[in-house]
Amino acid sequence: MNYLISPLIIMLAFALYGWLHSLLAASAAKEGARARFGEPLVKRGYRLFFNAVGVLTLLPVLALVFWLPDQHLYTVPPLLLPIFLGGQVLGLLVLAYSLAQTDVLDFIGLRQVGAPAMPPPLATGGVYAWVRHPLYLGSMLVLWLLPSMSANWLALVLSSSLYFVIGARFEEGKLEKFYGKAYRDYKARTPAFLPWPRKNG
Repeated sequence: MNYLISPLIIMLAFALYGWLHSLLAASAAKEGARARFGEPLVKRGYRLFFNAVGVLTLLPVLALVFWLPDQHLYTVPPLLLPIFLGGQVLGLLVLAYSLAQTDVLDFIGLRQVGAPAMPPPLATGGVYAWVRHPLYLGSMLVLWLLPSMSANWLALVLSSSLYFVIGARFEEGKLEKFYGKAYRDYKARTPAFLPWPRKNG
């Protein structure tokens, strides 16, 4: 019975994590921070604060995966192991390339601490020419291609993937407001998650 309850607890914990993460990412949260702490401090520190909270609040969810009773589901046979590991390496490369394209220091929030960064240009080349959300794609490749899967890990993988899909929709709404027609055109010709050659026009 514990093996059925554990995944549900993990999914609930991840849902709470996702709710907090989305709440802090909302425009209302940033506006509230500006009103309380001032525009300069928010410009310099909010991104770093947001990421730090995201990492720290994810740690208890990961702890549940290891601490709660678990049940092994499968281990891939040796013949398929190179495919799974190769897919995970590909996912890591996609993550690294995506961060390199968008400035990893800006992504973390460290660049803004030194001086408020200018709004980045819309990334449409490189890996972004194939998918609109390469960070999510790379993460899902790493997670779904784990060579050994348990019930707890599957709960985490499912929760993460659902959050990526939902988060991408909210993220794209913000990008459309910020970049306007340029992003709408990019969205029309570039798939969200599954790599596909760029459409002409």
